[in-house]
Amino acid sequence: MITINSDRLWKRLMHMATIGATPKGGVCRVALTEEDKMGRDLFVKWCTEIGCTIEIDAIGNIFARRAGKQSQLPAVLIGSHLDSQPTGGKFDGVLGVLAGLEVLETLNDQQILTQHPIEIVSWTNEEGARFAPAMIASGVFSGNFSLEYAYSREDKEGKKLGEELEKIGYNGSTPVGHRPYKATFELHIEQGPILEAKDKNIGIVTGVQGIRWYDLTIQGQETHAGPSPMHLRRDPIRGTIPVLADIYELAEKYSPDARVTIGYLDASPGVRNTVPGQIKISIDIRHPNESSLTSMDEDLHKIIHKADLESKFEYQLTDVWYASPVNFDEGCIEAVRKAAKVLGANSMEMFSGAGHDAVYVSKVAPTSMIFIPCKDGLSHNELESAKKEDVEAGTNVLLHAVLEMAGVFQE
Repeated sequence: MITINSDRLWKRLMHMATIGATPKGGVCRVALTEEDKMGRDLFVKWCTEIGCTIEIDAIGNIFARRAGKQSQLPAVLIGSHLDSQPTGGKFDGVLGVLAGLEVLETLNDQQILTQHPIEIVSWTNEEGARFAPAMIASGVFSGNFSLEYAYSREDKEGKKLGEELEKIGYNGSTPVGHRPYKATFELHIEQGPILEAKDKNIGIVTGVQGIRWYDLTIQGQETHAGPSPMHLRRDPIRGTIPVLADIYELAEKYSPDARVTIGYLDASPGVRNTVPGQIKISIDIRHPNESSLTSMDEDLHKIIHKADLESKFEYQLTDVWYASPVNFDEGCIEAVRKAAKVLGANSMEMFSGAGHDAVYVSKVAPTSMIFIPCKDGLSHNELESAKKEDVEAGTNVLLHAVLEMAGVFQE
């Protein structure tokens, strides 16, 4: 049975991890920085060395193509992203890109020609760490964002995405989108603890949870901490505590699949001896079921409306972003199932808790994902880690799923 060269793949993963390496063993390869350019350059070099042709589109997505016997047929696409969080890990995103490269090189080694062409993609700015929103380039590819909107995104220093893309030399001439695909696959670390906890080495990903983001502002009255009696204060912290408890209750009400996260709290003016006048809070709710996510959204608005009516504080809830739940293509899922079974993988079916480029790609092409475990479920963290044997297992499943869809040419 054909299998990948795991030593070669691991060596490349570790080589890429030296670009933007951090003291704790992670990487800082934020989108459209010099480190991102170096990572892109290295990927392009490796792809051309194995005979791929390269195209770069106007949002900086890199496509490396291996010809098929019938080049007019729609290609099979493999890929993920090379950019990282500021304190990211070695595997998030980059695994899916370099696993794609290993799949193509393995086919070269075995002199296997497929009916359909195969392409590897590295999507621009998946993380959204520098330019929000995340997954913007695959979003432009799918038609969810305009190219002009993407170019106009600014980082904290006011630098525009379009200008920074040009600065690193990856503003390609190929139009974004309109590339037909028979199937697309993204291999990724799980970024959660489920596979490890269940002692599984392959996750057959059937879809992605829906996500809703909000900003909540609670307005009180700023005043001196000493002279102001407790019962006369309008301390917004006091108005925050019961509301947060009610928001977290949503996770219990819609368990076991609901997720509720309060990721950001900011008290203004943030002075030790001053009662804050305002609290700003971010809220992230997730669920794989559309109707349940809608009900969570309705309940959240009711919680805030009730608090606003019954307390002495002013509450303002703002909708920031919504991504509907995604169900992946059954044909692509079945190809992954079949590959996992043939290889004897210890697998389970699951939903992704995190967003990925595959979410947007699934809107314009048949898509599915493959997960492998990461230690302690850690990701977006310098301590992110994956076992070499799990990387090998995931890439072998990817290889056989791709072969199922691309078809082996028989003389």
